[in-house]
Amino acid sequence: MLQISDGAMRYADRTLFDGLNWLIQPQDKIGVVGANGTGKSTILKILLGMERLDQGEVNQQKGLRVGYLPQDGLSFSGRKLFEECLSVFDEAIALEQEQEELAHQMGELDPTSDEYEAVVDRYTWVMDRYNALDGYTKEVQVGTVLGGLSFLRSDWDKPTETFSGGWQMRIALAKLLLEKPNLLLLDEPTNHLDLEARNWLEDYLQSYPNAFLLISHDRFFLDQTVQQVVEIWNKQVHFYKGNYSKYEVQKTARREQLIASYKNQRTRIEQLEAFISRFRYQASKAPLVQSRVKELEKIERIEIPPAEKVVHFRFPQPPASGRVVIEGKGVSKYYGDNKVLENVSFHIEKGDRVALVGHNGAGKSTLIRLMSGLEPPTAGEIKVGYKVETDYFAQDQYKEMNPEAILFDEIADRARGMNDAEVRSLLGCFLFSGDDVFKRVGVLSGGERNRFALARMLLEPHNFLLLDEPTNHLDMRAKDVLLRAMMEFTGTIVFVSHDRYFIDRLATKVFAIGGGTVETYPGNYEEYQWALARRGEAQGTTTAPGAPSAELMAALDFHAKPAAPAPAPQNGAAADSKKKRLNPIKADKLRKRVAALEAEVAHLEKENSTLQGMLQNFASDFAKQAEALESMEKRRKKIEACEDEWGKLTAELEKA
Repeated sequence: MLQISDGAMRYADRTLFDGLNWLIQPQDKIGVVGANGTGKSTILKILLGMERLDQGEVNQQKGLRVGYLPQDGLSFSGRKLFEECLSVFDEAIALEQEQEELAHQMGELDPTSDEYEAVVDRYTWVMDRYNALDGYTKEVQVGTVLGGLSFLRSDWDKPTETFSGGWQMRIALAKLLLEKPNLLLLDEPTNHLDLEARNWLEDYLQSYPNAFLLISHDRFFLDQTVQQVVEIWNKQVHFYKGNYSKYEVQKTARREQLIASYKNQRTRIEQLEAFISRFRYQASKAPLVQSRVKELEKIERIEIPPAEKVVHFRFPQPPASGRVVIEGKGVSKYYGDNKVLENVSFHIEKGDRVALVGHNGAGKSTLIRLMSGLEPPTAGEIKVGYKVETDYFAQDQYKEMNPEAILFDEIADRARGMNDAEVRSLLGCFLFSGDDVFKRVGVLSGGERNRFALARMLLEPHNFLLLDEPTNHLDMRAKDVLLRAMMEFTGTIVFVSHDRYFIDRLATKVFAIGGGTVETYPGNYEEYQWALARRGEAQGTTTAPGAPSAELMAALDFHAKPAAPAPAPQNGAAADSKKKRLNPIKADKLRKRVAALEAEVAHLEKENSTLQGMLQNFASDFAKQAEALESMEKRRKKIEACEDEWGKLTAELEKA
């Protein structure tokens, strides 16, 4: 589908990669990884044609459609949200209009004429093309993707220019997913997504019919979506089969094998050099010496790339607090008519690590600000415990820092007892290296300032940390440092993060926020999802990710266009009008679709029956049980959707 041959890319005197030979095939699911600055985004731009290789060539098949989502910078205006996303179906919409025109022409032409036959042929082609483009489901597709990316139904009719930068990127992502290009290039697609939207995107990409490449610093997301990992490291591009976890295992094994080969080669080289040195001046040994010299010259020396530095840093521990850190009773928070929290109560004890989860706008940041004391509750009481010292990290924490402060000096002053190398190492964990450590805060970007504010905060921690999106703008190495520090931290933490791996490893309790309520779940995010699945199974209300709900289908009725009118009755015969409303070609297609739906329902019911029989085998394995139940629920929702469509189509046929 797309191939790079002998590719090399350089910036000034710095080589990003060299000798790259890469074939991307249809349906490849690829994750691109590497440290910041190694050239991950550059690779995507080369595949897109935005940048050119310094050496080598890129070849792609004719007609290849490539879609690209950058990290930021896209914006839309001039149309309402739903209309903007529906615009990706412009061809289908044009075909829909042509159907109407052709149907009208067939109603006016003599069925025995050549012109009528030509119109019927065109009508058949238009219908086939319209079906190939999924024209009948375009509104459903738009509604499903918008809902999956956490757009509310009330957002659909809003002008696109009213959405903020992060939501603008969601609109761009929605349009790309609806377009379904042959090759989808996604640069940090989860940056602007809340956890629920991230989970939905994960499910969507698992069933994406074409190839995609994505860059992400979210291990769990990579584990769930990719089947191949491409790593840019040490000026080379390395390929690994499997997801991110398998890549880590293979990389370790590959390095160990390389070291073993290097040692064996060094042993042989030393033997040859010793032999040559010993017998160099003995004429009787000259032929043997020459053969050893030639062998030595032919050896292609193995080089061991420098190992990536693993930073182990323990942040200072805080003073102890009382057992109860903070509790809220009957807490409400209103902003005008917007009731963000309504009569909620919560209780957090010493040592708890609480993850706040919920869609964007649910009230996660509001609850953290209430706990920090920056905002008062509208009603109710929040009580802080004995000897609790609170520290709050906001998403815009950098605004509180002195713009004239120098990074290195600021850290060195706070981290007393650390030498210069340790200060540099710590700053390196948060992606500041080389001369960057001597920059002033004022010249840093927003993301860089947030990273620095986080490093500075953790050097003098209080015993109750409130962290709003601490993992934003961090690569995997920095996240690992932060995660280790947080897991060793003896105080109490409340945090918001959209990184599933980070939440799963760190959280000991989950607060699910939404609809003005706060529900408490013990355990990490995986256990929270398992609890939701069990509760949904008991209530019969679990919603399959990405499945259009009844509410969505009802809402789409407003946007759906009426079906193309049937040909007008021949000879003005009003009595036969109703009988001829449905074109025979369309009727035949409807019958085939009805038969296909019946077969699909039978197949899904058979699969669900098999899964039902397997449940008893998972009695002691809650994870597999939850997975089976979720799979059954997905099929059940699909059955409902098929039956709903079947009912509408059969009603249309009967009416005709």
